[in-house]
Amino acid sequence: MTQSTMKLGVVLTGAGGPGHPKTWLDEDLPLDSSVDVDWYTEYARLAEDARFDLVFIVDSQFITPSSPPHYLNRLEPLTLLSALAARTTHIGLVGTATTSYNEPFTLARQFASLDLISHGRAGWNVVTTGDGGTARNYGRDEHYDYDHRYGRAHEHVGVVRGLWDSYEDDAFPRDRATGQFLDPTRQHRLDHHGEYLDVEGPLNIVRSEQGQPVIFQAGDSDQGRDLGAAIGEGVFTHASSLEQATAFRDDIRSRATAKGRDADGVLVLPGIQWFIGDTDEHGRELERAAQARDWDFDRALAEFGRSFGWHDFSQYDPDAPFPAETSALGETSWKTQTDRIRALVEAEGLTLRQTVERVSAPKPGYFVGSATTVADRLEEWFRGGGTDGFLLHMAAPSQFRRFVAEVVPILRERGLFRSEYEASTLRGNLGLPIPENRYTAARRTADGTAPSLPVDATQQPATAGAAA
Repeated sequence: MTQSTMKLGVVLTGAGGPGHPKTWLDEDLPLDSSVDVDWYTEYARLAEDARFDLVFIVDSQFITPSSPPHYLNRLEPLTLLSALAARTTHIGLVGTATTSYNEPFTLARQFASLDLISHGRAGWNVVTTGDGGTARNYGRDEHYDYDHRYGRAHEHVGVVRGLWDSYEDDAFPRDRATGQFLDPTRQHRLDHHGEYLDVEGPLNIVRSEQGQPVIFQAGDSDQGRDLGAAIGEGVFTHASSLEQATAFRDDIRSRATAKGRDADGVLVLPGIQWFIGDTDEHGRELERAAQARDWDFDRALAEFGRSFGWHDFSQYDPDAPFPAETSALGETSWKTQTDRIRALVEAEGLTLRQTVERVSAPKPGYFVGSATTVADRLEEWFRGGGTDGFLLHMAAPSQFRRFVAEVVPILRERGLFRSEYEASTLRGNLGLPIPENRYTAARRTADGTAPSLPVDATQQPATAGAAA
């Protein structure tokens, strides 16, 4: 289906994520915001009051002293989202979990639990771990290579989805008169034996109101795009222009179609940062001040090493040519990023300092200016076919409050964003269909009976199943 209104999500990164090492100095933030459940609750509720689709919690499992402040000390996503589920009623709750260092049975159970606790508002952002050091936190001497990571990811998601269908929706009669609790013909063992995984099942939890948690994916490599096109119902990305955003969305939709999927069932949401001022120039002033606060070459040099397996680039003369001996680094971590960096270095003959500045130094953003200007540019990308919505990376709480108070009303006036939630589930609000249980579908196909669930999640009433 074609999306008539844009989807909006917000990323909460507390003390400051990559490129924002000084965010924690903002007096508007609690010093321990990244582990403060009350802070997360405040902004999740603010986003919900504004009728945002989702709040997104990012994650990784390896740190060094050079990691961004938020990475150094933060809450585990599923635990945090479970707390938010009890403190919100309609907003989607999306968390990152890696297929590289988690077992599918465990993740299937955790996300299914979050989905039930939240009454159908859970989403899983599928990632393959890029930080090679994570291997040593999980008993491995070496990190998985690219082919293994993405092969395992495809199989992992398939297994999780299979486990989520362990029970058909009528599996539990719970009939006190007859004493029947379970209909065993509606319980199904997966018996998966694949290239990377062996999982028997069944999973010991039923499906929620939305059938299964929504699958999100983020990754820009060729393998990442293939994964998103194969399994993603929402794809997170980054784009510096409408042309780049449109090209990415067209590519994902084309790949999804080639895999036999309905391209309209894959929502593409670029991440953005924004600055809203009283005037366009005031917005630029706020942007320049924030960027000047955050930019530090030595800090950027340390963070630059993450893409290369946290290689220490401080050992080199920054004004000498980019160190050729690092050419093999990054093959098992952030290969797409390091390949782009090497291509840039080779094409322009950059020094190490020039490379870091080109990659990491702040640049003027596009979504900057008055509230009207920011709304104009969001509309331009949405109507121009570059996106199905936006994922807002909240670098400053005051800026998010301004977005909610000043930009959202303009979007509503233009018919670009909802005034009320359409449904109580994440699928319903995103306009995504409920996936029919595979075993129910097979039996229906065999005997010609009607499906037990509506095909379109938006048919659910907005008040059904709201959290207490």
